[in-house]
Amino acid sequence: MFKVGKINVERGIFLAPMEDISDVSFRLVCKELGADVVYTEFANAEGLVRQSEKTHNKLNIIDEERPVGIQIYGSDIAPMVGAAKIAEEQQPDLIDINAGCWIKNICNNGAGAGLLKDPAYLQKLVKNVVDAVSLPVTVKTRIGWDAFSLHILEVAKRLEDVGVQALTVHCRTRSQGHSGEPDWSWIPRIKDVVKIPIVLNGGVMTAEDVLRAFKETNADAVMIARGAIGNPWIFEEAKDILNHGKKLHPLSNEKKIRTCLRHLELALKVKGENRAVIEHRKFYSGYLKGMRNAHVVRNTLMTVYDYHSVEEILLHFLQSQEKVNYATAV
Repeated sequence: MFKVGKINVERGIFLAPMEDISDVSFRLVCKELGADVVYTEFANAEGLVRQSEKTHNKLNIIDEERPVGIQIYGSDIAPMVGAAKIAEEQQPDLIDINAGCWIKNICNNGAGAGLLKDPAYLQKLVKNVVDAVSLPVTVKTRIGWDAFSLHILEVAKRLEDVGVQALTVHCRTRSQGHSGEPDWSWIPRIKDVVKIPIVLNGGVMTAEDVLRAFKETNADAVMIARGAIGNPWIFEEAKDILNHGKKLHPLSNEKKIRTCLRHLELALKVKGENRAVIEHRKFYSGYLKGMRNAHVVRNTLMTVYDYHSVEEILLHFLQSQEKVNYATAV
């Protein structure tokens, strides 16, 4: 059971905070398809306190996506406290601290997974944030910096002691990044030493993975990151399997195309047409995966800058897929 603040979800399935991915349009699509809790892109604490417009825009949330968490990252206490207060002004359902990002330019500056090098300092930083805001504070982290410093049990206890209300654990080390198999066996071990909800993250790429994660680890919730990119129906499929033992919503080519267009429509409202169309390009590979001649239409989509053209290209492509399927069936 994930019970944090006003959030009370059993076997919850969450959308992870992802840079340049988890904007409000993608969060809404995932919410419409069953995500229980969604998180913003991670926001740089220094950028927030310096009043960077680009960074502050990452905090924009709307009621339709609730419950929603805002994630912040940084290595210094004062900016993190200031950033948490700024985030609180947006009235999210929780504030999450990033102690797990493995990207070098973040963790080598002591932020993200870099905080795992000094569990005592991480505890001090988090305590200051917890004490500075009235909203629930959670943390997302990894099992350790590398195979020789698997300090997650110590970290979990330290964070619980200073008031963290839930912990998301990516079951790889920082040195692994996204490579290798995540070690989910850490989740029950962590649950043995703390009472706060523990959310499993890492290696969840299919709806079947979600079911396996709950069965093998008894996690309080499962967080999906890369598995949702271009594949937001993973939440719907996972809910079907958890609740009914099978997928009830067939994934057709039409559903892929309609979801892709719905995602872009939502992006238009917050980004404007030109920017939305350009930034949407990174999602086409996922949305069109498995469709005949997808690479051809992707290349065409890279040359257009307006919604009408995208819609026309995709609907024409869908018609061509249906003709191929009909001919094959006959």
